[in-house]
Amino acid sequence: MSVLENFKNLFLDVWKDGVSGINISEIVIALAIFTFFLFLRGVFSKFVVKKLEKYVSKTSNGFDNSLVHSMEGPAKFFPIVLGFFVSTSYLTVESGTVDVINRSLMTVLIFWTFHQVIGPFSAVIKSAGGLLSRDLINWIIKAIKVLILVLGFAAVLDLWGIKIGPIIAGLGLFGVAVALGAQDLFKNLISGILVLVERRFQVGDWIFVDGIIEGTVENIGFRSTVVRRFDKSLATIPNFQFAEKAVINNSQITNRRINWIIGLEYRTTSEQLKTIKEQIENFIKKNENFSTTTDTILSVKIDQFAASSIDIKLICFTKTSAYLEWMNVKDILAIEIKDIVEKNKASFAFPSTSIYVEKN
Repeated sequence: MSVLENFKNLFLDVWKDGVSGINISEIVIALAIFTFFLFLRGVFSKFVVKKLEKYVSKTSNGFDNSLVHSMEGPAKFFPIVLGFFVSTSYLTVESGTVDVINRSLMTVLIFWTFHQVIGPFSAVIKSAGGLLSRDLINWIIKAIKVLILVLGFAAVLDLWGIKIGPIIAGLGLFGVAVALGAQDLFKNLISGILVLVERRFQVGDWIFVDGIIEGTVENIGFRSTVVRRFDKSLATIPNFQFAEKAVINNSQITNRRINWIIGLEYRTTSEQLKTIKEQIENFIKKNENFSTTTDTILSVKIDQFAASSIDIKLICFTKTSAYLEWMNVKDILAIEIKDIVEKNKASFAFPSTSIYVEKN
């Protein structure tokens, strides 16, 4: 019996001492509590979050939809933080390490929530903001998200006794060396900020930079801008190119211009010239496709006596700014001008050379 009694006492001692002085009963209770909270997390994510997403999807307001969607991750992480805190409260252990873990989990939850909330509120700012462009707001939001992550990481390190001050100081010399080799990176970064602040172009704009690129802007990043060329190829252009060169934003065109030289033969009479000019001008004034306001001039005048033709210079503007519609209007005008010239018994000139043969 003494052997069994000793075995019983040994079992009770081990059970009492447990792991690092923690009673095994406490460990079992803590694990049970934490498991229960994990179960609650699954129930919460499966029913509560899904029901909430289904409810907000019925509303016309997009803010609540994006808010619920962005908060799904922190909401699922919250039961884990709470479960760990409740389960460890039953352990008779020195509170130092456990307290640091609890504070670290809570810090991660708080900064993660801030990081996720930025997105939905940025949508509200975009819809109401008139001072800043949408691309500049996107850029600022990205910078704020990165700053939140850096601050959260620094806060967790500080909880574990790792001071970030000496680390930053130690990285100072390394940063100087990197800065010397990353001058183009900072130049592109500053240029990207200037492009956004000055609103030279936005995503979706058709831009032209002489000798560099022509196409539609798809993304404006920290270092470069992505432009889709008209042959559907994708080009990535460093931002300093847009800061140092003239950028033509064709998407900001109010009216498209037609600037033609109409060359008529020299045998065209003065009366024919007057009639052709008047009929072309009257057609443009009466046609609804053209704009003839004070801001959009209309001019049909004789420009010069060229080598092989009498040139009429035509300048007018269309109401549309869309490229394909502009091409259709040009097509209509070209056919009408040809009809006018033919009806007036005149002909278009082409380059020619007269040769005179002298007989002896």
